[in-house]
Amino acid sequence: MAKINLRPWREELRAEKQKQFVVMILGAAIIAGGLVFLWKTDMDNRIAYQESRNAYIETATKQLDKQIKEIEDLKRKRDELLSRMQVIQDLQGKRPVIVRVFDELVRTLPDGLFYTSLTKTGETVEIVGMSESNSRISALMRRFEESDWFTDPDLSNVSAADNRRAGYSQFNLSVQQQTPGPEGEDK
Repeated sequence: MAKINLRPWREELRAEKQKQFVVMILGAAIIAGGLVFLWKTDMDNRIAYQESRNAYIETATKQLDKQIKEIEDLKRKRDELLSRMQVIQDLQGKRPVIVRVFDELVRTLPDGLFYTSLTKTGETVEIVGMSESNSRISALMRRFEESDWFTDPDLSNVSAADNRRAGYSQFNLSVQQQTPGPEGEDK
């Protein structure tokens, strides 16, 4: 006898294949969703890690900026102190020079002549004085030329004095101050 299959096997096969297809689609969707979730989690972790690194760099930069400012302040203070020390050293070095200049002014002063005003501008000393005669002014200028501490005497004015100093002439003289070497200094 012949076997006749009356069951709807094609429909069952189609239904089975459709179930398998749906299961495979769902499986692929779940796997894709899992992969997307893992990828997103990894990206979020990387972003969070980079943000923490950026925050660390920003705080380190702020600390370095503070340190740089402190260093600049310290350098400025050091430069100020060095300039003050230089001024003090210059003043200390010039102390004996000023004494020697005044000493030399007295040594070059001939009799019958006196100073009424001394003004120093840079290395130029302006002298205003009174003299009994013009020959004494000439003697003063010669002494300045022979001096180790002064050079280039320049007489700019000689005039008769006022009534209080009858017989005296007022003169204006300028000389250049120089600092002699060790051979010009007295021991």
